[in-house]
Amino acid sequence: MDNPPTSIQSASAGGRFRLLDLTLPSPVENLAVDEALLDEMEERGGHPLLRFWESDRCFVVLGRSSRTTDEVNVSECERDGIPIFRRISGGGTVLQGPGCLSYAFVARRDLHPSLGDIRATNRFILDRIASALRRWEPEIAFCGISDLAAGGMKISGNAQRRTKRALLFHGTILHGMRADLIARYLKHPAQQPDYRANRPHEAFLRTIAAKAPDLKHAIAGAWNAVSSVAGWPEFRLQAGIRNVLERSHP
Repeated sequence: MDNPPTSIQSASAGGRFRLLDLTLPSPVENLAVDEALLDEMEERGGHPLLRFWESDRCFVVLGRSSRTTDEVNVSECERDGIPIFRRISGGGTVLQGPGCLSYAFVARRDLHPSLGDIRATNRFILDRIASALRRWEPEIAFCGISDLAAGGMKISGNAQRRTKRALLFHGTILHGMRADLIARYLKHPAQQPDYRANRPHEAFLRTIAAKAPDLKHAIAGAWNAVSSVAGWPEFRLQAGIRNVLERSHP
């Protein structure tokens, strides 16, 4: 693995990123873990953390302010038993499941000057993820508001949630999920980045030609993230689940 740039190393000036490779059995639990990690960082601080997970089943996740009827093919989801949830962060609606690697950065906002606002945070984190993925996609770059794209086609979408002292930045990388499957459950978005140029999902989304373990290794290396004996705040999980369920039902 190539040595990451100095600026990447400086991001963990307060200590190495802890690495948490954790997928729980259900979609709602996995969404709740990100929320639990953010709450823990807000209240207790600690070393920054990088989490990976990938669900074994498909489900739809709305952004905090997304409208279900505008963005989701509800009848198809109901017919196929695809649950619909709402996450704590903003951004657009996504389909998650097999072939879609999810990751989350959780840190104090004072970890690095570039975490001071939303736009700078998007650029800071996504530029470094892009640098880790260029071994497979030399043209990958930050696009739109919070995407990574190669050849003008989206590979990764991201969102963030900011509290008084902490930050959750999370997103997905498509490495095996087909665009036609996404088109089955998600409508064409009303709001879209300019570079999409009104293309349908099948002409806008694509996968990266890499396996999930290799992607995780590359991204963890870019952020100097190492496994730790320290656990995660399991005692916060039930509250996180309740929050996800309350947000997800009108």
